[in-house]
Formats: sequence, structure tokens, C-alpha cells
Amino acid sequence: MTHPLLDLPPLTAERFASIERGVADLLSTRQDVVITQGEALLPLEGCIRSGARPGSTALNVVTGPYGTTFGNWLRDCGASVVDLAVPFDTAVTAEQVADALAAHPEIDFVSLVHAEAATGNTNPVAEIGAVVRAHGALFMLDAVASVGAEQLLPDAWGVDLCVIGAQKAMGGPAGVSAVSVSERAWARFAQNPAAPRRSYLSLLDWKERWIDAGRKALPHAPAQLEMLALQACLERIAAEGLPAVTARHAAAAAATRAGAVALGAGVTPYVPVAAEAAPVATTLRVADASLVVAKALGADPAVPLVAGGGALAREMIRVNHYGQAASLGTVRACLSALAEALSVPAEPALAAAESAWSSALH
Repeated sequence: MTHPLLDLPPLTAERFASIERGVADLLSTRQDVVITQGEALLPLEGCIRSGARPGSTALNVVTGPYGTTFGNWLRDCGASVVDLAVPFDTAVTAEQVADALAAHPEIDFVSLVHAEAATGNTNPVAEIGAVVRAHGALFMLDAVASVGAEQLLPDAWGVDLCVIGAQKAMGGPAGVSAVSVSERAWARFAQNPAAPRRSYLSLLDWKERWIDAGRKALPHAPAQLEMLALQACLERIAAEGLPAVTARHAAAAAATRAGAVALGAGVTPYVPVAAEAAPVATTLRVADASLVVAKALGADPAVPLVAGGGALAREMIRVNHYGQAASLGTVRACLSALAEALSVPAEPALAAAESAWSSALH
């Protein structure tokens, strides 16, 4: 018997290219887009290994755990790395980036995470991009958590490499990702003898065998289900309207933040400045976070609550209100479960959340 998820016709080059155009439209970019057949770490590593090389110097902005990973890859490529680390409950500023670039004029590559879902902060990319472009460095942005949740304009912001994934605000699977690549980045890759070639990490292979060849034949068989899911995500976002999608995420963040504060019981926002908090997820500071999450999940196993990773498990709770979960219903369910776990009444938190949600959307 046939099965709709198994007995599928091959994905044609034409359909693959149309999905590529949909990603470009989502990013408002005129740069080349490469859809990569794996989780977003694939294009992120590919960008770093293509753009960094022995003799280069990279500024690696660390505002969460992924910055550490990027720094390790950059060093592995033989680049000298300047780490600009800020506390995980804040955002980096354009002034801090400018100071680092002025102190190290040899920097020719900058890596930054837009929104840190793991820690709940978001960085001012537009201002940072202007500083990086004035310096002349290549600018790589991890926008996996921000795409669909907040404004993202790689061309206008001077981003040379903008990596996205489908699994968060886009509401899709983790097995497909994409990167927009500027002409400056392509030139940098081509000049790097250590850039991956004949490799799954190679972006240059995609350029030569797919883009430059007129997008007539795919270099290898695509991850078909993930590609179809990515197309469905793009269609759903287009149907709702990207401004409405980002507004819904902002409202979910505002409602979660307001409701959490109203819970009391020592719960406070992990990122104290609201303007520096990411709309994709809200992080909360609370004692015995892992225990609180366990109790909350015991009350409602379906709520998207997790304790922070590593040492943060003792003090941080993350409310993942992204994709279809960026809704007032999800926020209410999370707050109700947290109220039960903390043995406090839920009504003040729910009222504060509903008021914040309404204010954010009107």
C-alpha cells in the first residue's frame, strides 16, 4: 500500500529552486541562497571553514553557548581568534564590537549569534553590521532562532553569511537549513585554499555544481521530507504574513515576561532588560530550576518548559514560545504549570499575561 510520507516522487530541481526562492523572499535578500541538507550546524561550520584560514583573525562574539562552538571551529581552521564575551543575560553592543575591531585592525571575519534561544537574549544586528561593514570584515550571523521571530534583514544590515534553520520560529523540522551568501563571501571562499571541497561542508561545491550551472541538476539527492516541510513552513508564514508572525512572537514574549513577574515566588526575568530579550524564548531566573521544571511538567507534560543547560540548570527556566507555540494559549499553559509547581495562585500571572498580549498586538 502507498504511504503519503514514504511513496514520494523525486524532488525536481525546479521545485528545489522554487523553495530556495522562497527562503530568499523570507530573508528579503538578493544574495545567493544555499539550502543545506542537515541541521543548521552544517552551514555554520561550512561558513567558518570556508571563510577562516591560517593567517586570518576572527572576532568571535560570545553571548551564549554557540559562540564557544564557533570559536573552537575558528581556531581549528588556524585563525587567530579574539573572543568578545559578555554575560549571557545581556546583549553585546555595537560600541563593544567597534572597540574590539579598533583594538585589532587585522580582524577580517566576525561571527555573531542574533538570538540566543538557550539564554534568551538577542543582539542588535543592524547596528553591529554597520560597524563590521565599515571595518571591512566578513560578517557571519547565526539567525537560526531569530528568523520568523523578529526582524531579519541580512542585505540591509551588511550580513555576508546569514544562516537559518526551520526548527524554531518557522515551525518546521531540524533537518534542513539555509544560508544566504554575499558576493564578498563567495570571493573570500574562492581565495581560501583550505575551504572544504568535495565535501558535505562545501558551499563552493553547491555554487559551482548548482548555482553556476543554472540550477538544472541537483548535486545529490535532497532530504525530501525536510524540503517539503520547509516549503510548507514558507507557505504558512506567507499565508499569515511575516509581520503578523513576528508580532505574535513578540506578544508571546511580552505576555510570558509579564506573567512570570506576576507569579512572584522569586521568579525574575533572566535577561533583565526587556529590549535585550529574544522573542523566540523567555528565560527565567528561579531557585532549583530543574526541580521546578520537573514539577511543572508533572502538572502538564505538554508545556514547552526546559531547565537551562549545564550549570544554568540550577537557576534558569526556558519557556520556548516559538512557531505555533507563540500563542496566548501556550503562555497561559506554561504559567499555570509554573504556578502549580511553585504553589502560588495562577490568576495574577494569567491576568498580567493577557493584558501584555493584548497591549503588544494593539
